[in-house]
Amino acid sequence: MKGSSDHVLRCIACGEAFGALPEGYRCPSCGDLLEVVLRAAMAPEGFWTLRRGALGVWAFRRALPSVGREPVSLGEGGTPLLRVKNLAELSPLEHVYVKYEGQNPTGSFKDRGMTVAVSLALRYGARVLLCASTGNTAASLAAYAARAGRRALVLVPKGLVARGKLAQAQAYGALVVEVEGNFDTALGLVTRLASGGSGLFLLNSINPYRLEGQKTLAYELVLQLGRAPDYVVLPVGNGGNISALWKGFTELKAWRIITTLPRLVAVQAEGAAPIAHAFNRGLEGLEPVAAPHTLATAINIGRPALWKKALRALQESGGLALTVSDEEILAAKSRLASGEGLFVEAASAAPLAALYRLKHSLPRNALVVCVATGSGLKDRELVEERAPQPLSVKGEEALSSLLKKLF
Repeated sequence: MKGSSDHVLRCIACGEAFGALPEGYRCPSCGDLLEVVLRAAMAPEGFWTLRRGALGVWAFRRALPSVGREPVSLGEGGTPLLRVKNLAELSPLEHVYVKYEGQNPTGSFKDRGMTVAVSLALRYGARVLLCASTGNTAASLAAYAARAGRRALVLVPKGLVARGKLAQAQAYGALVVEVEGNFDTALGLVTRLASGGSGLFLLNSINPYRLEGQKTLAYELVLQLGRAPDYVVLPVGNGGNISALWKGFTELKAWRIITTLPRLVAVQAEGAAPIAHAFNRGLEGLEPVAAPHTLATAINIGRPALWKKALRALQESGGLALTVSDEEILAAKSRLASGEGLFVEAASAAPLAALYRLKHSLPRNALVVCVATGSGLKDRELVEERAPQPLSVKGEEALSSLLKKLF
């Protein structure tokens, strides 16, 4: 791909700029991460007119890198923002919403980034699309590769990915390879493979085009609320989504579409919390977790590749970072399902678990958004393993007797 006229790729450390992705997807001078910098701004009047139409990632085409063709899309974005109505445990907070990303085409927020990155991968002449994954990225990559008519290769840590996510990736036709070790092992392998060229294109979030799609979550929140929220609470694993969200909000403020910025709240599981620990200890570097462990497999990452971007988002937003236990996550997952009708994957329940702790320390009238990143169908075995067996009756008389006892 030749240099693009609508954006450059800039190193977050040394500031060197590139017209196209360099080999290795990092700055060749200092080895740090890259970010997309658009050459043009979105006009406020053009942004607010979008409220009158259907939302979705490509509704914000003017704020995304040009893909030079019809994008590879499955209708991603435009997910519902739902006000929490029935969870009395959140009192005294009065304005809590859930942005339900589980209604994206493959059931997670990953589709926002994948539609943009896969569309640009075709401009780079990609033949095979590859990634490492804890599950959601694998499913999303496989679907968009199929849509683009390309082959997909995904590496997953053996025994550490929810079965529903593996089944998705395989159903879409991807070659799924299990590797010994954890997510970090798999990411190292695919990064080295992609750096070798031969038409292999890496779709993990060290590819800055992924974050361009994911930043549209911030755009949608502002359109749906009519303003920026006061707090956004979200689960954090590799650090991509919190980085993308902050990029989206800061762009809107730079373009004078919003006047205030939200505080971001990063939530990690106790057994996989390197970003939370680094932020709360004021560390300049990261202390990786050698053997991360949590039932929330989507955030079971011990060496997050985007930790610098994530910490920058937390610092610049005046944010917070919390850890929650697996027990708290499962309890919040159950409350969202039975109390609000939202069946989310375990990682998506982590923000609600954190909010139970924060509810007395946040302003009562604060506008708070919890990001539910994926559908509960992704890891339904967590429910199946703990749910009681269905009741069994024989005949209408027995059923009527049972109902009288229960109701």
